[in-house]
Amino acid sequence: MAGNTFRAMLVEEVAAGKYDQVIVDRLVSQLPDYPVAIAVTHSSLNYKDALSAFGNRAVTREYPHTPGIDAAGTVISDESGTFAPGDRVLVTGYDLGMNTSGGLAERIATPVEWVARLPEGLTAREAMTLGTAGLTAGLCVEKLLEAGARPADGEVLVTGATGGVGSIAVALLAKLGFKVAAVTGKLESAEFLTSLGAWKVLDRETLAPFADKAIAKPLWAWAVDSVGGETLFNVIKCLKYGGGVAACGMASGAQFQANVFPFILRGISLLGVDSVELPLPKKTEVWEKLAGDWYIGEQLQKIAEDISLDQAPEFLARLHRGHGIGRYVVDMTR
Repeated sequence: MAGNTFRAMLVEEVAAGKYDQVIVDRLVSQLPDYPVAIAVTHSSLNYKDALSAFGNRAVTREYPHTPGIDAAGTVISDESGTFAPGDRVLVTGYDLGMNTSGGLAERIATPVEWVARLPEGLTAREAMTLGTAGLTAGLCVEKLLEAGARPADGEVLVTGATGGVGSIAVALLAKLGFKVAAVTGKLESAEFLTSLGAWKVLDRETLAPFADKAIAKPLWAWAVDSVGGETLFNVIKCLKYGGGVAACGMASGAQFQANVFPFILRGISLLGVDSVELPLPKKTEVWEKLAGDWYIGEQLQKIAEDISLDQAPEFLARLHRGHGIGRYVVDMTR
């Protein structure tokens, strides 16, 4: 970043339905007219970024566009007076990287209502290893705890366990003393999951036989589901009496066929989790937990792979194909 220009990834529609992802120099004047200017030191890659990078109009309406729903760095200026130059901050969610120029760039401009101070105890790299995925995982764990989940209840199932949300949920739950059953379609990553604290690793096909059942044998006390679709309801069918599932994703689809039996016969709870439009004070509260009692620094080292901005298009393509494992942290200094 020098003078009036900065490096950024730009997605362009080069033909009908075909999108290219390139690294370009952009003008500061091309950023939106928002009060907080931030020099980005780290960002991260999320599945939503991959959707934006490959032209999903439900995520991003207009192109050219810079994706990146996560960003951490230092304040350059703040016209609102809330932050001082040099303050360490982070932004996750809201419209960043969706229809507002995002964090896969050396510079962003945002409303002050989107910006949180980087908690003491977290580096910018650690914050972006967590990112929206880690915030979401933290909210899922919080939902389960608020619903009464305790380690003595039995195993907690985590679906999509090698993904960003899933891998961090495994590590968080293990830190809090839960026995975690991690479900994945990538059994070759079993060692990775056990290194994060998984009690056992299950093939995602474990849930397939329950698809034709109205309700199934109770196997798990609680669950975190980042997959959605039929997987979500198959999990619900297998929860023990009084249990619940924190649902936060739709990688397998936005819809599922359901019946009332698990809810009225076992008192199961379906706990919805959103980390995008969550009010900033609540986001800040969870970030403080992730920097404090829920700190998983050692596990974050295992989850994260550092890449450069130039590598972002390649790794977004990997995520788009469903081949991502853990978290990819974009270091703007590489």
